[in-house]
Amino acid sequence: MRMAENRSFSIVLEPQEDGGFTVLVPALPEVVTEGDTESEALANAEEAIRAVLSYRHDNGIAIPSDAKPQVRRVTVAA
Repeated sequence: MRMAENRSFSIVLEPQEDGGFTVLVPALPEVVTEGDTESEALANAEEAIRAVLSYRHDNGIAIPSDAKPQVRRVTVAA
């Protein structure tokens, strides 16, 4: 039996135009989820992260360290 290890991951919580939120996890690109509310989106993200970590562990795939996303603004003529 493996002992649970706590890990923290930065997420990107993006409000959607029609309501709800999309969640991305830069360190785990396979995690993309959503929710109608912020709390639902965060709960879905936790569940998805656990599933991906379990899959990676079971298949011998490295679990990366957290990514530190940075947000910048770029202005272009359109």
